[in-house]
Amino acid sequence: MTIQTSLGRRGFIASGAAIAGGFSLGFSFPYASAQAAEVQEINAWVVIKPDDTVVIRIARSEMGQGTLTGLAQLVAEELECDWSKVTTEYPTPGENIRRNRVWRNYSTGGSRGIRESQQYVREGGAIAREMLIAAAAAEWKVPAAECSAANSVVKHGSGKTLTYGHLAAAAAKLEPPKEVKLKDPKDWKIVGQPVKRLDTLDKLTGATIYGIDVKLPGMLNAAVKACPVNGGKLKSFEAAKVEKMPGVKKVVSVDGNTVAVIADTWWNARTALEKLPVEWDVGKLGDVQQDDITAMLKEGLTAKEAFIGNKAGDADAAIAGAAKKVEATYVFPYQHHVTMEPLNATALYTADKCEVWCGTQNGEAALAAASEASGLPVAKCDVYKLMLGGGFGRRGRADYVRQAVLIAKQMPGTPIKTLWSREEDMLHGLYHPTTMCKLTAGLDAQGNIVGLRVRISGQSILASLAPQNLQNGMDPVAFQGLMPSGPEAAYGYNVPNLLIDHAMRNPHLTAGFWRGVNVNQNAVYMECFMDEVAEAAGVDPLEFRLKNLKPKYAAVLKAACEKAGYGKPLPAGHFHGISQVMGYGSYVAGVSEVSVSSDGILKIHKITAATDPGYTVNPAQIERQIAGSFVYGLSAALYGEITVKDGVVEQTNFDSYNVMRMDEMPEVECALVPSGGFWGGVGEPTIAVAAPATLNAIYKATGKRVRELPLMHQELKKGA
Repeated sequence: MTIQTSLGRRGFIASGAAIAGGFSLGFSFPYASAQAAEVQEINAWVVIKPDDTVVIRIARSEMGQGTLTGLAQLVAEELECDWSKVTTEYPTPGENIRRNRVWRNYSTGGSRGIRESQQYVREGGAIAREMLIAAAAAEWKVPAAECSAANSVVKHGSGKTLTYGHLAAAAAKLEPPKEVKLKDPKDWKIVGQPVKRLDTLDKLTGATIYGIDVKLPGMLNAAVKACPVNGGKLKSFEAAKVEKMPGVKKVVSVDGNTVAVIADTWWNARTALEKLPVEWDVGKLGDVQQDDITAMLKEGLTAKEAFIGNKAGDADAAIAGAAKKVEATYVFPYQHHVTMEPLNATALYTADKCEVWCGTQNGEAALAAASEASGLPVAKCDVYKLMLGGGFGRRGRADYVRQAVLIAKQMPGTPIKTLWSREEDMLHGLYHPTTMCKLTAGLDAQGNIVGLRVRISGQSILASLAPQNLQNGMDPVAFQGLMPSGPEAAYGYNVPNLLIDHAMRNPHLTAGFWRGVNVNQNAVYMECFMDEVAEAAGVDPLEFRLKNLKPKYAAVLKAACEKAGYGKPLPAGHFHGISQVMGYGSYVAGVSEVSVSSDGILKIHKITAATDPGYTVNPAQIERQIAGSFVYGLSAALYGEITVKDGVVEQTNFDSYNVMRMDEMPEVECALVPSGGFWGGVGEPTIAVAAPATLNAIYKATGKRVRELPLMHQELKKGA
């Protein structure tokens, strides 16, 4: 497959700022300045300075998705503060433990950052507001009921006013109210508005500090190399061969499967590591080939034993008695997170304290890893969260934090930054699981779907990362988007006889949570197959879906199709494909517009999305998230593939693991159709509709069904 690009169609301006020299980070908490005498903590969420600056503390991680700004909007809405004077900071997970987890969950994943914490962060803002009003009422000696707050000012009915900065010290001494009433959504003034992100300016000027930027006094740097075969061990290494190379301080083993070189600079560490003689014990896993993994999954498609995730009626009997049968098998590969910033963490270990500086999606997991690796109690450890240069699920695991602490522990009192090379990052990922899916549908004489059988064969993420969360051996995460009910990722079609099951097959690579997780491939399987079933029924794909979908699913699909002009004339050679899914609490749909030239060159011209997340906190940010999710989803569909040879991942850098370039990106349009009454996610759901909508459009353009990704391997030339 060839992909057409057209940079001239839409230009872009790129600018950057370079910062000369380094910078230092102290060993204090990131919000230590907010504890100074002139700054008042009203409660855990709100700190106010004399100049009316409002510091809102955010426990969830910011990795480009906008959670930091969205959560600040929710607090500021109830606080009734001046948004132009809002800033944010991260409390540490250690402080969270010391304060009885006042900030609650630090995990940022599954598009849960806002929807899971919206209630209690809004309450935090409302409590602070009531305390400020109470402080003003006390100063004026009037009932609090006669006072109101707006724009960081408390006003009395007589016209008297006091600023938040003036009231903060007195408010901080008051007892918080036991209960507060939250605003009705119709009264929101900040929430629901497309306010500018709070982190953009510092990113544009280069002021933002990521984990990779950390520089501490006396800091050394470590480069690491683990056994290239997952599950293998470190057999031996010859430290003497590199110990006298420039800048090298020490060569150490880590965890029995990794060797690290510690040096004055990372480049000196990496250079020495590349020259270090190392022997690995790969065992039998060194014989594993990609064909072995493929055969394992194929066997699962027809295996007798499988975990049932969704069942209604008798699918096999309905299909056996159907007037027409439709059958297809789809294949989805391993994929990598490819975060812009490779994994890294800086650790300082002493006998009495262990501190870590890093980007993490789960501050408390990072804290637990630091404690376990250092051998110190949690009370003697802390993690200072920094901005993430990409997470996508990979930084939800704390293996790199544990590794950094184990290395620093071998040189007590010296801060050491451990940075993975791109190659190390590629070879030791937590890969999007590989699966296959066989689907069989039965239609009656009128083209109605009477039975559907779906067999998924492939890897379980929970079996890899959290086997204790399996339910009688079953991984419920494998059924995302196909679940019978629930608020997360339920199946949207009304099928009278249905059976969806999973034959778990786990190769040696570690599967992990990859942005969008299993909704991605499950949407490809279901939505591409539904196009095949619609064709067999002789019905337009949209008409077929609307006939069989539940109301909210149908509503969002109609919104996307109306926005895209589905069914209306398109430019010559352009074709539409559609898809929909429910994921992460939101209902989403996509319409992809493509063309395929006579030479087989694919051009994705435009993707239109509709989403119903219940409530919208920042519509501008939702639109950016949709566009960004299409970058991720289309990039994976076009190029994303991890393969194995001799037990080792073959793709080691961007020369062998391609990603979509800017000039390949289609135009994106969004329709936001929030219906209210629930809180859905926005960071991940729309990823899932990108690939199936595009594959369905390709079929219309070429008459070819693409049932195996990535597209780069597919020949789209007509007649080929």
